[in-house]
Amino acid sequence: MGNLFSSATDESKSLPIETTFKLPSPIPVWPPGNGFASGIIDLGCYSQPNNRALFGWVLVGKDDSSTTTNGALKEPIDYTLVWSSESSKIKQDGNGYVWLPTAPDGYKAVGHVVTTTPEKPSLERIRCVRSDLTDQCEIDSWIWGPEKTSNESKFNVFNARPNNRGTQAPGVQVGTFVAQNGGTNSPLSIACLKNTKSFLSSMPNLSQIDALVQAYSPLVYLHPDEEYHPSSLNWYFTNGALLYKKGEEAKPVPIDTTGSNLPQGGSNDGSYWVDLPVDKANKERVKKGDLQSSQAYVHIKPMLGATFTDIAIWIFYPYNGPARAKVQLINIPLGKIGQHVGDWEHLTLRVSNFNGELWRVYFSQHSKGEWLEASELEFQNGNKPVAYSSLHGHALYPKPGLVLQGNGGIGIRNDTAKSDMVMDTGVRFEVVAGEYLGSAISEPAWLNFFRKWGPRIDYSLNDEIKKVEKLLPGNLNTTLEKFVDSLPDEILGEEGPTGPKLKNNWSGDDV
Repeated sequence: MGNLFSSATDESKSLPIETTFKLPSPIPVWPPGNGFASGIIDLGCYSQPNNRALFGWVLVGKDDSSTTTNGALKEPIDYTLVWSSESSKIKQDGNGYVWLPTAPDGYKAVGHVVTTTPEKPSLERIRCVRSDLTDQCEIDSWIWGPEKTSNESKFNVFNARPNNRGTQAPGVQVGTFVAQNGGTNSPLSIACLKNTKSFLSSMPNLSQIDALVQAYSPLVYLHPDEEYHPSSLNWYFTNGALLYKKGEEAKPVPIDTTGSNLPQGGSNDGSYWVDLPVDKANKERVKKGDLQSSQAYVHIKPMLGATFTDIAIWIFYPYNGPARAKVQLINIPLGKIGQHVGDWEHLTLRVSNFNGELWRVYFSQHSKGEWLEASELEFQNGNKPVAYSSLHGHALYPKPGLVLQGNGGIGIRNDTAKSDMVMDTGVRFEVVAGEYLGSAISEPAWLNFFRKWGPRIDYSLNDEIKKVEKLLPGNLNTTLEKFVDSLPDEILGEEGPTGPKLKNNWSGDDV
């Protein structure tokens, strides 16, 4: 695990290999129960960019079967040199060589071997895994290469992850890397592992879940100019939210404080939807939400063959405000574009089931998002990661500032900043789902409302664009119009969103 090669990015300087990342505070002693945080599984060579503190892991396997002919692990029969730094014009502490093990029939390599000499590594150095204990994997993120490119002739190093990821998927991330002379479309030369055991034994129980949320619950900062705050669903229902039925729009029904009269199950067929109070004064008040009542709604699920626990933290906003665009040097409001009733956002904490340590956090951002390693996060109050909610749109980002959603100097502004308005998601939270826990958790009725959390808003997109175009020089009008036409419905705000349970990440992985 030596610091052989310098990172190809020049965004920040290389760190000494001795620079390791640790969470700001010690990991708590978790409540007892089951197999959560009670063991170690390790396997191969590890790689990461060296412009951040060392923070990683590799699984190491042990074959405890009695057979000598068809064991879980076998030595490779040879190695193939994938790449050498000898002829590369890069800054390096010494030459490096990346080797791919040649697996015997019926076995697969799950990682590479790195050496500092041109001699092939010993066959004792690594083990290949029996094929039925492996799963197909894919590229996760780019780590290093002479050039960050998809050019097929270039050498690149990537993280690898199971191709099939979800609450029922057995694929296990090994923690090794894949090195190849080619881009992201080249077939991968290594496999991931497969957990063939029960998924339940390593998952946290209710008391451990409570301790995990208390330890790692994020702090969410609203922009200082934010008008539309989160609220609890109880506050939203109590303050006049209404249930509408298609064909009976003139007779909306008040929603019970727990949502018990919301239609259950079915499909998103447009027959029902939720909306704000009818009277204007109350509507404007409820739009603004109520930060003091805001509550986090937590979904606990196994991930990566139950070697990790994902803690999805959902936040509800009664209203999503209007978008703003940046067109080169000009900032302009987009009128009705971006506005809709009901807004669900989430963060996902990925916690190791081996020791209960926080490894990654996912930040949802307009139907997409990004994963960040714990070593890249801002922390406060111990091990609580910090997130920033964008002005009006409520997309979540790990750092304050402007993120422009677009290209060529034209895009939707996502402005974030620290303010006195902050939601500590660990103060008021409710575990609303954890399928592996069975009857230990009763799902609230609102979670199984599968229709829209806001009405469809009918407005002329062309009329809104024409209003905006009056603020722009003529040569920018066409460019802005093409950009707005390319935006998805969620950003355009033409209709309210569906709830957490209808999102792809509910039973799958965040991407």
